Amino acid sequence: MSDFGGWDMPIEYSKTGGVLKEHAAVREQVGVFDVSHLGKASVTGPGAAAFVNSVLANDLQRIEPGKAQYTLCCDDATGGVVDDLIAYLNGPEDVFLIPNAANTAEVVRRLQAAAPEGVTVVDRHREFGVLAVQGPKSAEVLAELGLPTDHDYMSFAVASFQDAPLTVCRTGYTGEHGYELVAPWDKTEALWDALMAAGEAYEIRACGLGARDTLRTEMGYPLHGQDLSMDITPNMARAGWAVGWKKPAFWGREVLLAEREAGAKRLLRGIKAVDRAIPRAHMVVNDADGKQIGEVTSGTFSPSLREGIGLALLDREYTEGDTVYLDVRGKAAAFTVVKPPFVDVRTRG
Repeated sequence: MSDFGGWDMPIEYSKTGGVLKEHAAVREQVGVFDVSHLGKASVTGPGAAAFVNSVLANDLQRIEPGKAQYTLCCDDATGGVVDDLIAYLNGPEDVFLIPNAANTAEVVRRLQAAAPEGVTVVDRHREFGVLAVQGPKSAEVLAELGLPTDHDYMSFAVASFQDAPLTVCRTGYTGEHGYELVAPWDKTEALWDALMAAGEAYEIRACGLGARDTLRTEMGYPLHGQDLSMDITPNMARAGWAVGWKKPAFWGREVLLAEREAGAKRLLRGIKAVDRAIPRAHMVVNDADGKQIGEVTSGTFSPSLREGIGLALLDREYTEGDTVYLDVRGKAAAFTVVKPPFVDVRTRG
């Protein structure tokens, strides 16, 4: 167990065989993560969706009720990322948000301070648990419990578990086919047990933060606090696809438009080991002459590729195909700049 955003979280489960086997289960079969530490907040009232759209970066008008959207809460003055989160659009008067654990209170505070009369923002962090069922066999496991599985990616359906509403969303943080289940807090433990029982025939494994990190890094998915932060803007993180640039308003719009026009000095790139080395966050990245050109933001050993991979903020002139060097315990280790994802899972759904 380890502290993560103020919550005690499992790094790995000893009975499952550890991170490597948990990682393989998600890539090959199915795994389940307890991610109830993720925040939950509701924005309700007349014009709730319009309000959310006026402050968060992505364009909520791109989706319809029953859909979910990845979006960013940016600082209005600097354009830095306060948090990245998922918005569930229930309707024009109801948006459900899932921010990161450590940032929930701050996101809610900012929304509450800006909300117009009639719009209510409520921190519901401890009202709901979240379980992520991920992997090629995830649909089969949910079907065993009679839960919906055939909805499109980034859409959700409301089902029932033990006579309580259960939101089943086709989302995840692994790149594999999967679902995130939002259940009432007092039903989440029973739901976990039911999933583990239903998944026994599919070799389901409980998975911790270790596998969650290796899986998301193989996909090039950013982690807030490392690859996105108050110092790393959406432009720098190459997350402009999650910004509604044509919207008339959102927090940070003017400063981000100016940065986009000028060009961010550093950009987030993938790096893949040439030499035998594993990148770690905050390692210095140099050019062939030993000049510092960036810094690693996330790095790990890829269980799928059996080599070191990572994300790094690099001076913008460095791009895919270039060779860079990491200072690994005083020695220069060569890495190739690549475009994530590092692992292609498209053929697996």
